[in-house]
Amino acid sequence: MRKNLFRPVTILVLLLVSCGALSLCAQSQSSAHQESLYKRLGGYDALAAVTDDFIKGLATDKQLSRFFKGASADSQKRIRQLVLDQLCAATGGPCLYIGRSMKTVHTGLGITEEDWDISVKLLTQTLDKFKVGKTEKDDLFKILLTLKPDIVEKR
Repeated sequence: MRKNLFRPVTILVLLLVSCGALSLCAQSQSSAHQESLYKRLGGYDALAAVTDDFIKGLATDKQLSRFFKGASADSQKRIRQLVLDQLCAATGGPCLYIGRSMKTVHTGLGITEEDWDISVKLLTQTLDKFKVGKTEKDDLFKILLTLKPDIVEKR
């Protein structure tokens, strides 16, 4: 039962950064004078809106919705907060991600290359909906791509 509780986290964090990837945030900035990706994305409220829209897309996708089965409303709220905290921290914001590593969360779930691609497509649609600029999208996806080896098990 406990395993089912955390299954929804797996697909949500497919595209979000683990603590080990946080150092890449500094590399995504082209100069010391440039604002953080967090600020360029619009800060906490903007990231919260993106997170909510992205999660809705994942939960309603015919292939990815399987990861949401069995999650209570309370568990869904916790997942949302972990995803938001992780995104905030990974982009240079003031949040602290306290969740488990991507490898730990995803091992044994059999996440496929196709699952990954669908998630990327859904996140891209969300970012486009909120009119996120190309540079910011590229910087975010540079960070997220580093997680793929810890998430995708079936290529």
